[in-house]
Amino acid sequence: MTQLNLFDDARQSLIDDASARIVLMPRWLDRATSAQWFTRLHADISWRGGRRLMYEREVDVPRLRANSAATDPALHPVLRLAIDRVAEAIEVPFNSVGLNLYRNQFDSVAPHNDKLTDLVRGLPIALLSLGATRCMTIRAKRPPRRVVHLELAAGSLLIMDWSSQLNYDHGIPKQREPVGARISIAFRVRPPT
Repeated sequence: MTQLNLFDDARQSLIDDASARIVLMPRWLDRATSAQWFTRLHADISWRGGRRLMYEREVDVPRLRANSAATDPALHPVLRLAIDRVAEAIEVPFNSVGLNLYRNQFDSVAPHNDKLTDLVRGLPIALLSLGATRCMTIRAKRPPRRVVHLELAAGSLLIMDWSSQLNYDHGIPKQREPVGARISIAFRVRPPT
């Protein structure tokens, strides 16, 4: 099990082997910009709840969500700026933006991997965190059962390569201690429809 230190501003290679490449940039976005983006998105986005089948019963999705194509003329200006900056920083032509709002310590996302059919093969996913710090757990699907716990602070950028979705699950667990709201912005390259 690995616990990461976020006091280093450089890229942190969390996993870099034949199974996956996962990199954290803990202070990719400065505090002031991160706070401004969080405030605007929290207030302006049309967040929606949902229900899904889990453990053989229908339950509320324990977070709020929103998504958009990067080419949508109605894309929020903060998301337009964010997608342009992230795409430039890691040289990937993202065309999809998904948002999750974790309102408090009770909101979460179960361990999962993105569906590979929803992604262009070989291109990564990037996750930008805004708002309160939350722990993410990344677990190997097969032995050796490597587990990484990392604190995703406001302004951090996590980059997971395509193969990471084959070999690892990632999730945001519920917390015992009270925590403020967090927005996660997921940048993806979707195949043409």
